[in-house]
Amino acid sequence: MNTNMGPIDRAVRVVLGLILIAFAIPIGVPATEWGWIGWIGIVPILTALVGFCPLYALLGISTSEQKRAM
Repeated sequence: MNTNMGPIDRAVRVVLGLILIAFAIPIGVPATEWGWIGWIGIVPILTALVGFCPLYALLGISTSEQKRAM
């Protein structure tokens, strides 16, 4: 499995994932019934850690900056 995500893409996914998880853990604010949606933040964090996005692979997208040997 090759990586198909560049460093900026990975950093954005980690930040987005942490924001979503923070929404799921209401500290100092009342909990809502929509808090479970925040746990979706685990997905972008996992894809950022692995460096591979299955959706990118299906669509043929790559933000990776891999250099190819000529």
